[in-house]
Amino acid sequence: MVTVNQQRVPRKRTYLMCSPEHFAVEYAINPWMDVTTAVDADLAVKQWDRLRETLVGLGHEVHLLTPEAGLPDMVFAANGAFVVDGTVYGAQFKHEQRAAEAAAHRAFYEEQGWRFIAPSETNEGEGDFAYLPEAHGGLVLAGHGFRTELAAHAEAQEALGRPVVSLRLVDPRFYHLDVALASIDDENVVYYPGAFSAASQRVLTQLFPDAVVADDEDALAFGLNLVSDGLNVVLNNEATRLAGKLKAAGYHPVPVELAELKKGGGSVKCCIAELRH
Repeated sequence: MVTVNQQRVPRKRTYLMCSPEHFAVEYAINPWMDVTTAVDADLAVKQWDRLRETLVGLGHEVHLLTPEAGLPDMVFAANGAFVVDGTVYGAQFKHEQRAAEAAAHRAFYEEQGWRFIAPSETNEGEGDFAYLPEAHGGLVLAGHGFRTELAAHAEAQEALGRPVVSLRLVDPRFYHLDVALASIDDENVVYYPGAFSAASQRVLTQLFPDAVVADDEDALAFGLNLVSDGLNVVLNNEATRLAGKLKAAGYHPVPVELAELKKGGGSVKCCIAELRH
């Protein structure tokens, strides 16, 4: 169980987001997407705006990527790259419907003058990579099983010079690591064990004995798809049980409503890439 005796300290973060002005469910590439479900585009933008305002209100810096017509999933900015200490490991999407998003992300990083490393392996950025700078000296957790290929984990390790721990995802509802696990500070995580293979569950237990462990209800409410600054945890408002667990562990839950974007199979974290200078 997580101890509360330490003081949780927020740290200013820099994020990248992309407005959902072209968001729609036009195809189904994960179990949550249903092309017969109508999306309220105006409401999607309003909910996304509230998420962005929440981050800014917490003292974080938010950069914006320009949305492009014909790329309805561009709002899920976390999938476009993975950034550690100013080095960007680019994405290469599994599904052709999203392939062109990678170039838009690359252009953003190159304009900013960041060191960009183009991938040769299929990977979906922060969708399947999480970074914990103070865990075991700086550790990357990497998911595989549905989108990102295992070979991309080795490629990321070479690109970023950080040890990468591979975790196997086994439930198609949790097709990306970021819907099953999140960092809640620089050395600890929250996760849903049922999304992972038995061996990966053992690895997580060994690496993170003080992790916050979520249940089915939290996971299915997209509760794990969250962002945290070390104190404030911005998460889907439907994950009430998880909010309670985080509060008990000394964190400050900040619920937001993202019902429209959930129709695309994503929530808070999917909308937010972290830019680690």
